[in-house]
Amino acid sequence: MVQKAKTNLYLVFFIFGLVAGISCTVLGIFLRINYDGIFLPQLAAQGLISNTSGEIESQAVLTLGPLAKYSTFIGATFVNILIYGVFGILLGKFFQRIKQSNLGIRFILSTLIPYIFMLAIAVVLLIISTTPGQSILYPTVKSIALFLLPHMIFGLVFVLLLGNKGRRGVVSQLQSKEYDLTPPDKKPTPTIPIRDTDYNKRDMIKALLISVVAIPLIYLGFNRLISGSEQKTQPSASSSSNTVIRQILQSKSKPAGFENPLLTPLVDAEITPTYLFYRIDINTVVPNVDVTTWSLTLKGLVDAPMTFNYDQIKKMESVEQFATLACISNKLGGNLISTALWKGVRLKDLLVKTGVKPNVKYIVFRCSDGYDVGIPIESGMLDGTILAYDMNKSPLTSEHGYPLRAIVPGFYGMMNPKWILEIELVDKTYEGFWQRKGWTNNGIGAINSTIVFPGNQPIDDRFPHSVTSNAFPPGKNIPIAGIAFAGDRGIAKVEVSVDGGKTWKTAVVKDPLSQYTWVLWTTGFVAPDKGSYEIVVRATDKTGEVQTSTLVDPYPNGAQGYNRVDLTV
Repeated sequence: MVQKAKTNLYLVFFIFGLVAGISCTVLGIFLRINYDGIFLPQLAAQGLISNTSGEIESQAVLTLGPLAKYSTFIGATFVNILIYGVFGILLGKFFQRIKQSNLGIRFILSTLIPYIFMLAIAVVLLIISTTPGQSILYPTVKSIALFLLPHMIFGLVFVLLLGNKGRRGVVSQLQSKEYDLTPPDKKPTPTIPIRDTDYNKRDMIKALLISVVAIPLIYLGFNRLISGSEQKTQPSASSSSNTVIRQILQSKSKPAGFENPLLTPLVDAEITPTYLFYRIDINTVVPNVDVTTWSLTLKGLVDAPMTFNYDQIKKMESVEQFATLACISNKLGGNLISTALWKGVRLKDLLVKTGVKPNVKYIVFRCSDGYDVGIPIESGMLDGTILAYDMNKSPLTSEHGYPLRAIVPGFYGMMNPKWILEIELVDKTYEGFWQRKGWTNNGIGAINSTIVFPGNQPIDDRFPHSVTSNAFPPGKNIPIAGIAFAGDRGIAKVEVSVDGGKTWKTAVVKDPLSQYTWVLWTTGFVAPDKGSYEIVVRATDKTGEVQTSTLVDPYPNGAQGYNRVDLTV
């Protein structure tokens, strides 16, 4: 029975620690959103992402998509709160052992012990998640001070729940000599004062009420953190810019073959609205870059290292360019691909200003979130490679790299870094964040074509209002349409089969927005009889290479194979 009493005691301490930890987490999220404070679950998730192999990450993305990253963040938060529960047990037993009942001393110890421990963990996580070539961003005096505030809340809530001077707390209740642990049928008379029992219930009710208030606040805080909707130092996404883009597309006459109203959503979303543009990066929380203090440094094997601020870059000669970005982890029929109109300065124009030494092989980008990647110098000197500050006729949003990102045609999205701080020219091949995990360091080698209509695949996310039905009556023309992409090589031909690849029909291919974008394609099909038909698509790029039918997983060079959709007539 004594052991049972100890177990009950530990459970009470653990619950009080959890509730205090939940309160601490609420304030931690608030300080992270508004003051860039340290939020330990974010650092933990970042460290896990930085040290997980590319193959495991690829499988996680294939299974969960972008949710894989956020599930890591949520899991880290859950573990973080559990740690505070453990602190509750340790502190409760500690106070019991030293027989300390002074509320002020309890508060100080309950604040400082978890604070020092968690701050040490934060430093370790910062070191673990720092990529090679980046300086370790140790906590600043401001962030260290801010990190103390949530732990003061932890200490306050825990001590108040545990008990204060002037009444018997949970510790004294469960271990009082008056607390009789004999079975009820053997007790001659009750020995626990009703007053103490009521206090115990009151403490539990207080803990419940605190949790009821705090847990929804955690949920709301997570939404703000993940969405980046409260980023204050960058322009918000302009809905009017997306409207302008749609109007530009809709003002043009429908290209031959695309007159069917069922294909209107496909044509109207040839340029992906900013709010629908896919986002994949290493961050669980969108970086918040202050443009007033931001600058871009060019260094390394250059004649004259230079630094530019945002206004200086925007005053340079600019170019506008349509380009498609595709994530290397995108699966067949996946939605990790989008097209936008980008505006910025040619990278080669900046490099010319600094002077490029003849032994340069790679251009290395380093970013404010710790990300790094390199591209060959030849790719950086092409006219199509730009440093973009606008997207779809509006300034970049934080999610897409504000204030400056690179657009490098012919490479997967991972080679188009966001939130750039530094560009360094080096004399060797450079392997960046994802390359050190085993992903390819080469350009887009695969040819991919995807069926958008009919069917119901993840790619539909990029084409809002598209019809997803795959059941049609026989004897009527059924439009089949989609996209094809081969990096900067372009698409020469698209072929469609309705019998699983036995016979092929050449589709109509719309002229691309630029040599760096996907193409839209379409064809028609009249089913002679009711039944199931397997639609398959393949493309040929402008070098004459035909898309392979062999299925290949995304890791490490990008997915390959035919995209297929079953059609019922």
